[in-house]
Amino acid sequence: MPSLSFQPLDNYDWLRIAQELDAQGWALLPALFAPDDARNLARAAVHAGRPVPAPAGHGARYPLPDPLPPPLPTLRAGLYRRLLPHARAWASALGQDTSYPDELAAYTQQNRLAGQLRSLSAIQRLGVDGYQPLLQHAEGACVFPLRLIALLSEPGRDYTGGEIVMTEQRPRMQSRPMVLPLQMGDAAVIAVSHRPVQGAQGIYRVTARQAISRVRGGERFELELMLHEAP
Repeated sequence: MPSLSFQPLDNYDWLRIAQELDAQGWALLPALFAPDDARNLARAAVHAGRPVPAPAGHGARYPLPDPLPPPLPTLRAGLYRRLLPHARAWASALGQDTSYPDELAAYTQQNRLAGQLRSLSAIQRLGVDGYQPLLQHAEGACVFPLRLIALLSEPGRDYTGGEIVMTEQRPRMQSRPMVLPLQMGDAAVIAVSHRPVQGAQGIYRVTARQAISRVRGGERFELELMLHEAP
């Protein structure tokens, strides 16, 4: 894989990110990857990896190797440290008996001891008529409540359609859809599954899912960077 880099995480306003995660379940990290790095990451994954069929819909996933190629281990560890206070706060608010160690390496070991050995991080490739139905990644005893997605293609030039859509199911309410306005190289931190919301009667649980609408033309690539593993 060619040498890649990403925007230093210290350049982002993590107070703003925390507030947006509490308010809407996602937060934007603009220009995490430069356009050339975004394209090279997608290209290298396709050339080096073996695609597996997407679990539903159309398209393919290129699982990233373990260990991850540079600079993704640094990005993943940095995200874990910055999102750890939020993960702990959400678990406490939801009454979950969940332990998140201070460092990603210890959390990865905790996953392995729980039988979660399969990496979920991948490059997703969607061609014409490809889409992703509403999904969660909440399998296993160890589930980190946030993950990162990054758009590696340019909307309107490389592909059309393919919008990122999140939904939230709230108790006794209709699901709320949200379209995430990512451009090439942008990333977003999004809720994996459940998150707490403060209501008039106290805290309640909402269930988040993420989908990608049908690609109408061209080809679309996306990085999915998870902070926990799957059984």
